[in-house]
Amino acid sequence: MPANDGSVWFRRYGPPARPQARLLCLPHAGGSASFFHSWGHAFGNGVEVMAARYPGRQERIAEPFLRSMDALADALTGALLPFLDVPLAVFGHSMGASLAHEVALRLEQRHGVRLAGLYVSGRKPPHLVAPDPARHGSDEAAVAEVRRLGGTDAALLDDPELRELVLPQIRADFAVVDGYGPRSAVPLHCPVVGYVGGSDPDVTAADMEAWAGATSEGFELRVLPGDHFYLVPQRDALVRDLAARLTRVRQHS
Repeated sequence: MPANDGSVWFRRYGPPARPQARLLCLPHAGGSASFFHSWGHAFGNGVEVMAARYPGRQERIAEPFLRSMDALADALTGALLPFLDVPLAVFGHSMGASLAHEVALRLEQRHGVRLAGLYVSGRKPPHLVAPDPARHGSDEAAVAEVRRLGGTDAALLDDPELRELVLPQIRADFAVVDGYGPRSAVPLHCPVVGYVGGSDPDVTAADMEAWAGATSEGFELRVLPGDHFYLVPQRDALVRDLAARLTRVRQHS
């Protein structure tokens, strides 16, 4: 079961005692902490998994959405400060990858904290992102985009009641994506690993390679079979790769 620490920002899974490392998982646009539920205890007793709970959905459904990347990153960074007693790595998928990078920057620049690893998935680096607001300009356009990319959220849109529930969070997160224009890739002082589906319709392996400019500590790329949501069918392969990296983090902590 998830741990309950009183923090509205995180759903926590892990050992009751002090972990040796933490992995923060940041969902995609329209996603929620439950997307990472199956990851909760997949990394062994020494790793605590923390899945971010964005405002306006699930346990936080009564709260207003945050509609800019900077607002999300500022709030999430502040919420993370009590959890920096052990090495922290961050995995972000799609919108979550951009958010992970912004959080990593804030931890370094404002708090002098370097991540043990930044793991970015299915998203171009900050200097290559190209917002296209017209793609998400109406409810119909937003629904069409979710369907195009696939993933578990697309099925929810088939039920009228669930669609009414999830569409506002999808629109809010698309506002975050559309407001995040190209910006310089300030090199981080932590290793960066990029993950992408070999058949992703929007992000290529070459796009992910460009994340190398966002770190001074080395970059690796992993291409897995699948589309934008490759991490659902390739969950086991992805978790194994991340687990090996987190084992090295724990050994050096």
